[in-house]
Amino acid sequence: MDFLGSTKANGMLTTFLSFSESSSYLMEPRFVSGLLHAVLLLVLFCSWVRGRNNGFGSVTERLKDKRGFVFKSVLFCSLVLSLLNLVLMSLSGFYWYESDWLDQEQLVSLLMFLLPTVSWGVLSVSLHRCSDYEQRKSPLFLRIWLAFYLLVSSYSLVVVDKRHVHLLVCDIVAFSGALLLCYVAFFKKAGGGNNNNNNSNGVLEEPLLNGDGRSDEATPYSRASLLSLLTFSWMGPLIEIGNKKPLDLEDVPQLHDSDSVVGLAPKFRTMLESSSDGGGGVTTFKLMKALFFSAQWDILVTAFYAFIYTVASYVGPALIDTFVQYLNGRRQYSNEGYVLVITFFLAKLVECLSQRHWFFGAQKAGFRMRSSLVAMVYEKSLTLSCHSKQGRTSGEIINIMSVDTTRIGNFSWHMHDPWMVLLQVGLALWILYRNLGLASVAALIATVLVMLVNFPFGRMQERFQEKLMEAKDNRMKSTSEILRNMRILKLQGWEMKFLSKVFDLRKSEEGWLKKYVYNSAVISFVFWGTPTLVSVSTFGACILLGIPLESGKILSALATFRILQEPIYNLPETISMVVQTKVSLDRIASYLCLDNLQPDVVETLPQGGSDIAVEVTNSTLSWDVSSESPTLKDINFKVLPGMKVAVCGTVGSGKSSLLSSILGEVPKLSGSLKVCGTKAYVAQSPWIQSGTIEENILFGKPMERERYEKVLEACSLSKDLEILSFGDQTVIGERGINLSGGQKQRIQIARALYQRADIYLFDDPFSAVDAHTGSHLFKVMKDGRISQAGKYIDILSSGTDFMELIGAHQEALAVVGSVDTNSASEKPALGGQEDAIGLDVKQESQDVKNDKPDTEETKRQLVQEEEREKGSVALDVYWKYITLAYGGALVPFIVLAQVLFQLLQIGSNYWMAWATPLSKDVEAPVNISTLMIVYVALAVGSSLCILVRATLLVTAGYKTATELFHKMHHCIFRSPMSFFDSTPSGRIMNRASTDQSAVDLIIPYEFGAVAITVIQLIGIIGVMSQVSWLVFLVFIPVVAASIWYQRYYIAAARELSRLVGVCKAPLIQHFAETISGSTTIRSFNQESRFRGDNMRLSDDFSRPKFYLAGAMEWLCFRLDMLSSLTFAFSLVFLISIPTGVIDPSLAGLAVTYGLNLNTLQAWLIWTLCNLENKIISVERMLQYASVPSEPPLVIESNRPEQSWPSLGEVDIHDLQVRYAPHMPLVLRGITCTFKGGLRTGIVGRTGSGKSTLIQTLFRIVEPSAGEIRIDGVNILTIGLHDLRLRLSIIPQDPTMFEGTVRSNLDPLEEYTDDQIWEALDKCQLGDEVRKKDLKLDSSVSENGENWSMGQRQLVCLGRVLLKRSKILVLDEATASVDTATDNLIQKTLREHFSDCTVITIAHRISSVIDSDMVLLLSNGIIEEYDSPVKLLENKSSSFAKLVAEYTSRSSSSFE
Repeated sequence: MDFLGSTKANGMLTTFLSFSESSSYLMEPRFVSGLLHAVLLLVLFCSWVRGRNNGFGSVTERLKDKRGFVFKSVLFCSLVLSLLNLVLMSLSGFYWYESDWLDQEQLVSLLMFLLPTVSWGVLSVSLHRCSDYEQRKSPLFLRIWLAFYLLVSSYSLVVVDKRHVHLLVCDIVAFSGALLLCYVAFFKKAGGGNNNNNNSNGVLEEPLLNGDGRSDEATPYSRASLLSLLTFSWMGPLIEIGNKKPLDLEDVPQLHDSDSVVGLAPKFRTMLESSSDGGGGVTTFKLMKALFFSAQWDILVTAFYAFIYTVASYVGPALIDTFVQYLNGRRQYSNEGYVLVITFFLAKLVECLSQRHWFFGAQKAGFRMRSSLVAMVYEKSLTLSCHSKQGRTSGEIINIMSVDTTRIGNFSWHMHDPWMVLLQVGLALWILYRNLGLASVAALIATVLVMLVNFPFGRMQERFQEKLMEAKDNRMKSTSEILRNMRILKLQGWEMKFLSKVFDLRKSEEGWLKKYVYNSAVISFVFWGTPTLVSVSTFGACILLGIPLESGKILSALATFRILQEPIYNLPETISMVVQTKVSLDRIASYLCLDNLQPDVVETLPQGGSDIAVEVTNSTLSWDVSSESPTLKDINFKVLPGMKVAVCGTVGSGKSSLLSSILGEVPKLSGSLKVCGTKAYVAQSPWIQSGTIEENILFGKPMERERYEKVLEACSLSKDLEILSFGDQTVIGERGINLSGGQKQRIQIARALYQRADIYLFDDPFSAVDAHTGSHLFKVMKDGRISQAGKYIDILSSGTDFMELIGAHQEALAVVGSVDTNSASEKPALGGQEDAIGLDVKQESQDVKNDKPDTEETKRQLVQEEEREKGSVALDVYWKYITLAYGGALVPFIVLAQVLFQLLQIGSNYWMAWATPLSKDVEAPVNISTLMIVYVALAVGSSLCILVRATLLVTAGYKTATELFHKMHHCIFRSPMSFFDSTPSGRIMNRASTDQSAVDLIIPYEFGAVAITVIQLIGIIGVMSQVSWLVFLVFIPVVAASIWYQRYYIAAARELSRLVGVCKAPLIQHFAETISGSTTIRSFNQESRFRGDNMRLSDDFSRPKFYLAGAMEWLCFRLDMLSSLTFAFSLVFLISIPTGVIDPSLAGLAVTYGLNLNTLQAWLIWTLCNLENKIISVERMLQYASVPSEPPLVIESNRPEQSWPSLGEVDIHDLQVRYAPHMPLVLRGITCTFKGGLRTGIVGRTGSGKSTLIQTLFRIVEPSAGEIRIDGVNILTIGLHDLRLRLSIIPQDPTMFEGTVRSNLDPLEEYTDDQIWEALDKCQLGDEVRKKDLKLDSSVSENGENWSMGQRQLVCLGRVLLKRSKILVLDEATASVDTATDNLIQKTLREHFSDCTVITIAHRISSVIDSDMVLLLSNGIIEEYDSPVKLLENKSSSFAKLVAEYTSRSSSSFE
């Protein structure tokens, strides 16, 4: 074989010394290139002699930093060029020496290889050892040299003899390297990696000021040496730690700035803004363009690696024919076999290195894209207008942040596939043309036809994907809303109805999922059958064209088809990913195009620059700018510094909207709003962040202990903190789940007070709308206008609207008018304003009078760090997954189908190798028709097996996903309330979203990939062992070493994968909290701090992902090396045995299969590890599918009568309640009776047990001892729904669900429209609903945001009016309405529930003073229980003192 060719064969020159022809030699590109390298080497040597070893150093200064990605790429490029020239020089010298015709010309050629080898080697060393330089420009000489080098490389690429593949490859690599180096030298901007000062947009850079920047911190990756980078040895220390102990997040190194969102986000934002300068907002194309340019270097370098990998992978198929002929005895020169073995091995080495770095670089680019997009989506959520937010629910936005950004990041795996397919097909056709001539045209036609067939499937996939994502959005939106309001659903007995709603939404999703996976199965069948179709077409064309089929050429073609399988197998997934990514880009672009808050609503005056605090002039504002009736009309008022202003009005009159307008939240139609000074805002609906109480109060401000203590005292929080086990370090659950309503409000107020603001905006912060002492001015709202304004006395004397409100307040006070107000001076026993019921004691509650020592077990925070399994994933998890669908009945058939496919495929290849002659002068064993008939029959059989396998696999995967979804959701909905109190919804949402997606679309294929790869690997070893059983001598130890490496790796990788899952929930939770609290965040000007938190959480999520990717490549590199050694040993054995001992055709077949050995062995370990990483999603879902359930909903053997309860008498005997076995008693032996038909008021300070008593009545908490009987029936002996559906409750937090007015009042669909209208009229909402076009079908947005807080409470009243239960519980039922509406509600309840047992918990004395009985709880025991009249007669009673204080405080408002 003419491996390198000779210059004689090219007719270039006969002797180097011949003057007549030397001039032509001097024009040879390789000679010119050699001279160029000699000049460079000379200059570098002179520089070194002069002690300025910086010949190439200044180029590095133009990179981001010495250890940056670009620097490493240039270093790698130099090393590759040096090694490539060294290999070519070695092989040339060996070949010419063995051929006995090494002359002066060849010596000069060797010198032309030697000079680049040394030059690039010196440059590599120089780069590796260089320091940072101060020069900002590359030396003029270097730039001129690189320009010449690029020209010579281009010229060489054009004129090279295409018959000499080695020279072509060399010139392609040289040209690519020249392009890279010229780009760095001429176009790369100077400056270090930390030089972001020129970025005009400081918004996303602000977290650096919060100490989140780590610009000087070295990471294992950034400080790794060249050899460590090449072999991924920089991952060794972390993997070693993972083998010694389970990894925690603290063990995972930080990200370098170039990979951290702190550095990436500003760059991406700048790119996006520059691409959107032309206007028109963010489009999909502009977003894609910004993503490309923000990661262009990663993309270009990985493209280079992908190119090298593709070229190297085709070296083997190109040489198989030569190898078979060598084994057949046709040898072109001595030692040809060893040259072939070295070439095979080096090609495998280059293939391995380039693939590993391609994969790692692609994942790195994906992480960067995802982080940048998450930062942009988060930034948008902080500026989104309220109107835009109503159009996108929080569930949809969370899906965009969690699912769509991840999908775009994952596309980095496939971003080079489209052009690589063309390159791979082109190389394959070139090899086929060399072997089979014009028959390769048939292969091209068949390949193109298959690709054309793909287009309709691709369009179908895109449509199915869009619909699947829409259905998923709807399900996640509903799930999010349900989880937020699970307590209400449990109390009302509606949880199973809402579970059926989730199942219905999932059913719609499953419909699209089914179409998607079965379409994937068809695509899989088409493309797995493609290589067979191509081979049949090609061999058939050979027969028709009369091209002789020889075994060597056949095997070369088969090896080519096998490699061509990779892009064709991956094409369906690539198309699917392109489709999914396009959908995700569309969704993100449309989200980023939503309207932001108007920046000019409020004119902010400089502090001290005005003598007014707030001035509103002729302002008309509307939440919906397109609405004909604005929310606020003709608003005019001024507020001077130091004034206290009260805004009054009935429910829905626009009070909250007025405050929102001052915050700049309401779009302005006309007029002006001016604000001077800093603002602090307390929302009507408390917004509490997950974290400690201290963190919520400080809210980003530094701790000032003295001021902090004053604020706690002023907000009556000191007593609350005393009864909490951890004081102000108590971790608050999601949305303040473990605090009472009053505690949440007071923490909000404390947060505002601590800020030292100039302007305080309170939206009904005390729930009780008392007249605030010292108010200078009142503004009474009516229908969105200021109907009256002025001093209190002036408005009062004018009568009308304000008088109506005051009259309502005095009417409430009249009930307790007989109380002596002098007792107000006495210290109230209950202290401060009484709290709402909420969750006042919860797990943190302790009886401070018990004097029980705190143990580690009792002092346990409610919200724990998310639980994660440790160690290997239990086999039980795999078994449960496999057997979930049809008991695992399909699994044997899937395996059998794949085994048959493998046998038939091997059989067809074996048939072609055996039935074709070694050369044209040897007679074939069978005739051509028999050859093709048998081959086609085997090919068709293997394709049918693929169809069966693909169909059964997606069927089993679909069924398993469905079963797992239903099992987990049913278990979650049936779990006790304590589970939801201690589990942030982000954790549940993560399982319902990300983990469910993995189960739907990834894990079935991972299982399939493992089975397929194992069967293929066994097939390869079987074929190779047919040639030589000695393969096992190497294969067995290699397998043992591979297993050891895999076990060594998996310990760390498993924990890193779990950390990825654990670190995602806080990111989602923080995002969800930000969406719900964006108004509060903006009002405190805390956007930059929250961006910083988001970036920190985003990096915490990216860190384990980054090092998991590095660990995977660490393993795969070592496995590739081991399998390459196995393949090399097999080749050495084959060339060492005498000719004729082994059939060359079978040996060639073994080599054909052996070419895939390293890929398959690494792929097997990779898929095994990936499966173990992905199966964690199943493990996490199974965790929540085994949560202990509540008692049965219905006990058929003990169901109460239909009329129960008929009297409504509640008898409590020795009731003892604790929240967990290790916690103290909250209720300590309560015994009392609530008589049927009487009204009972329950009062008591925070932690006294009020809420616990109500929760026990509804069996939200189960008693530890004692019993509760209702009309003689022990409620512990009946089903939960039989109990809860017979009781009614108006909860503290008024809740409405997305849907319609009808579905909110009657979710169980039990009542007629007439009954619903009657209930609406009774609760004073009838007229409001009749105004709406759709009446009862009028829409209710998420959380009822398009209804005021008071209206939502009235809807809750409407529900109980519909239900008409004999027992009604009012849990702070009037906390969100004005006094007049409160009186109306009380009047309605007295009128319609006069014969019912009404149990009321409220801090408004007017709500309980007219009760028949009052129960006063203290520390879990009954302190007082009697009629209010008798209790008031005893001036020393705690209740009398409470009433006296309330009357004194309220009456003073009128003085």
